[in-house]
Amino acid sequence: MPFINAQILAGHSTEQKQALLKNANKAVQESIGASVASIRITIQEYQPYEVMVSGQEGHEFATLQVHLIEGRTEALKAALIAALSQAASESLGISQEDIRVMAIDVPKENMGMAGGISAKAAGR
Repeated sequence: MPFINAQILAGHSTEQKQALLKNANKAVQESIGASVASIRITIQEYQPYEVMVSGQEGHEFATLQVHLIEGRTEALKAALIAALSQAASESLGISQEDIRVMAIDVPKENMGMAGGISAKAAGR
């Protein structure tokens, strides 16, 4: 853990999407000290007709939802949010004004780890 699901407007190049994956991975490692082995990142793309931002259909955007095992400080989560916003902006070439990042705490007993046990049972 953490798990990042990035939702973006379709039309970005393969290179931009690869940059988003790499830069987001680095942002998570550097901001909260997560090990690379624990980070999972996916990208979902939406067609312009499937997106409305501020009343404008097809407006550029990125939304990153980050699920984390509970227990990180507010300061660490703020650093993570800032780092991911910057990573998305730089990778996709869009304004940080059009990016939203949500850090979502998951209770330890609700997070499954390798081997099918909860993070709580694994002592996390």
